[in-house]
Amino acid sequence: MGTHIILIGFMGAGKTTVGKALAKALDRPLFDTDKLIEEQAAMSISRIFEVYGEERFRSLETETIRNMVSAQGSWVLSVGGGLPLRKENRKLLKQAGCVIYLRVQPGTVLNRLRGDTTRPLLSGGDVKERVEKLLSDRSPVYEEAAHITVDVDGKRPEEIAEEILRKSTGSSIQDKSRDSL
Repeated sequence: MGTHIILIGFMGAGKTTVGKALAKALDRPLFDTDKLIEEQAAMSISRIFEVYGEERFRSLETETIRNMVSAQGSWVLSVGGGLPLRKENRKLLKQAGCVIYLRVQPGTVLNRLRGDTTRPLLSGGDVKERVEKLLSDRSPVYEEAAHITVDVDGKRPEEIAEEILRKSTGSSIQDKSRDSL
């Protein structure tokens, strides 16, 4: 597997949660593009959307991924659900490391995000319809951007991390633990 592991997928797919499990198993730092952007802008993603609009936020994502590509060391990166939509970002992601698409079904997204008011693209209107439409539109883009696809529905984060390691390196978390002894 490449030096860097990048997790992509739709909101609610578990990118950050799985990222934590992978980072722990591999003893690597975990970065999250949304958190990095919020820290840099000193405001929430929702506020950035409100004040500057989606296009400015997407530009901040591109800037952030460019910075991560040149970051030293080995790391795990969780990216916002819309980051791979820009062709430039997909190219940068693939250059940066092993890109893993965490594929999720609409029902799982709706269950996980029920009551979450921090997602600008899900505010107002028929949320179920919006999730289905966005997933349908984005899935081919995620598939194009990824080296590996992992289905996440009905799996614990540790199981997903284990599957990612098996698919990308042929080894498991247990193997990694034994290697570090």
